[in-house]
Amino acid sequence: MNVDLINPFIQGTQSILRDVCQEESKLGKIYLKKSPYASNTIAIIIGVTGDIKGQIIFSMGIDVACSIASKMMMGMPVPELDEMAKSAIAELTNMILGNTATIFYNNGVSVDITPPSLLMGDNMQISTTKMQTICIPLQLSQGATFEIDVAIQDAK
Repeated sequence: MNVDLINPFIQGTQSILRDVCQEESKLGKIYLKKSPYASNTIAIIIGVTGDIKGQIIFSMGIDVACSIASKMMMGMPVPELDEMAKSAIAELTNMILGNTATIFYNNGVSVDITPPSLLMGDNMQISTTKMQTICIPLQLSQGATFEIDVAIQDAK
């Protein structure tokens, strides 16, 4: 997979995490995932169409999601992932992909995104048929991980 197609996802995610959640993130070791693969407790899936097509899957544990939702709601305690917290996390990923789409556009790549779908559960298995999945782990404060799984291909 072309690194020019991966960097906008890293830049877009780190920028939104920093600006919206005041959360600095460090890039972990990027690797290729074999399909199907297990996901953390929460997965948010957003489709990508245009010059590239595929899916972006954001994965995190409930504790990470609650912490991020709390930061998005100006520090309001979020002890459990209720509907408001789920909405906040889904909107965060929507903002991330919107920012990423802008980076792509500025690089001459036209991209549209679908609304996010949030999935929760233990022992989830995710398959991305006919596409390689690149895992981009971002390390957050207190050792938490926010994972971006990119399964895209050039549609040209």
